[in-house]
Amino acid sequence: MKKILIPVTNHATLGDTDQANGTYAPELSHALQVFLDAGLGYDIASIKGGKAPIYGTDIEGDAVNEAIVNSSEFQNRINNTIPVSQINIDDYDAVYYPGGFGLLSDLVSNKDFAQLSASHYEKGGILSAVCHGPAGLIPITLSTGEKLLANKSVTGFTREEEIDYGTIGDVPFLLEESLARNAARYSKVQPWNVFVIEDDRVITGQNPASAHAVAEAVVKLLVG
Repeated sequence: MKKILIPVTNHATLGDTDQANGTYAPELSHALQVFLDAGLGYDIASIKGGKAPIYGTDIEGDAVNEAIVNSSEFQNRINNTIPVSQINIDDYDAVYYPGGFGLLSDLVSNKDFAQLSASHYEKGGILSAVCHGPAGLIPITLSTGEKLLANKSVTGFTREEEIDYGTIGDVPFLLEESLARNAARYSKVQPWNVFVIEDDRVITGQNPASAHAVAEAVVKLLVG
């Protein structure tokens, strides 16, 4: 069985505020539904391991999110994430970084996951991310010393979407600006529309609505 590694944040608030945060559940659940339907396995990991904070678990009318989040399997995995120190990256066929604001405070600068993802990519693996998830790609440095994103086209949560969501004053940094500075090219479409960019086994999606499409792109590369 092919397997996806899903790194999630241990940071439980929006930046330095006291607003509960972490990983945004729909960006996990909608991707997981695609992976599971394709017969793929998955592990959820974090820097420290243990229970990982998530939010957006009770969105009205989101049947996919409700079913996945309330399943005993998912609850067991999100409450017992594997610490990065115990991950053997060779066990995985793709990496998927879901968004949420939490990772802007830890995964964006974590060298352990960055090194695992660099090794994975250089061995032919797939790196994918959605919404704020592409922040996890920023610290990835290849064995050549070049940053992964230095010659990649990417997308991610936009300035307009931060304004719409009411978070532009609280985020640790503006993801759009950071991606524009670090990647070869940053592109976006109108706020909240589905948008995915694929660039040589690096797959990124703009916002929560793009999670399903990012996962589909991963599946297409893995199983055709």
